[in-house]
Amino acid sequence: MSIIENDSAVESLIRAVEAADSASLLVTAMENLAATQQPAAISTLIAALSYNNPGAAVAAVDGLIQIGEPAVDPILAQLDGHNYTARAWAIRALAGIGDPRGLVTLLGAATADFALSVRRAAAKGLGSMKWHWFPADLLEIAQEEALESLLFVAQQDDEWVVRYSAVVGLQNLAVSITRYPEWKTQIQTALHGIIDQDTSWAVRARALQAQQQIRADLTPSAQPPETIPNIDWQGILDTLYARKGVERDQVLAGDPRNYKQLTNELEFSS
Repeated sequence: MSIIENDSAVESLIRAVEAADSASLLVTAMENLAATQQPAAISTLIAALSYNNPGAAVAAVDGLIQIGEPAVDPILAQLDGHNYTARAWAIRALAGIGDPRGLVTLLGAATADFALSVRRAAAKGLGSMKWHWFPADLLEIAQEEALESLLFVAQQDDEWVVRYSAVVGLQNLAVSITRYPEWKTQIQTALHGIIDQDTSWAVRARALQAQQQIRADLTPSAQPPETIPNIDWQGILDTLYARKGVERDQVLAGDPRNYKQLTNELEFSS
């Protein structure tokens, strides 16, 4: 199929989404559009995240993840600061893509968003970034920020489902760490404390499983060769340093929840 025919097919599927007059038809139309994995579908897929139709949102998230890198900037640009349900779906898409440009957004969402669904999606995603894309001079601070945020969420968040996702994030982060074995030890120590002290048996059980998986997976799997997109690494690094400076001031003030101020300042952008 030619590019023109591809575009024509996507346009037809977009019209089908717009014409859907029932919840079931909308889900089917969105699934068909998502299956094309074409960048031309991105705007319509993002719009579906705010629909009152979970099935359509799930299809849209899957489609955005499959499209991958081209969808990152549009998702970041259109994060909904008012509709937390749409924001949660968008964060799930960013987490699934794992693009470095989404890192600061995930950090802020995991530690500061008022909606548990947003924090939950972000915490899980922080452990599954495409760390092999990061240049060496950025990888250390990026993983350190992810580690500190996940430890905070896993130990301090009020909602057990968010702590559960943070434990999953810590497990995934631990098996991806190659340069700082002391960070793995720090994660294992934190998991041990969660097993002993968390008020949720589900979180405690998941922490125990995470400990076992980290021990069993001592060597990170080799990543397949990929074409790394043209990313503004200096911009990401500057934003991380800005976050770290404000974060230090907030911690000295005594309340890590003041990350909310930092999140507003960064405007959920990477």
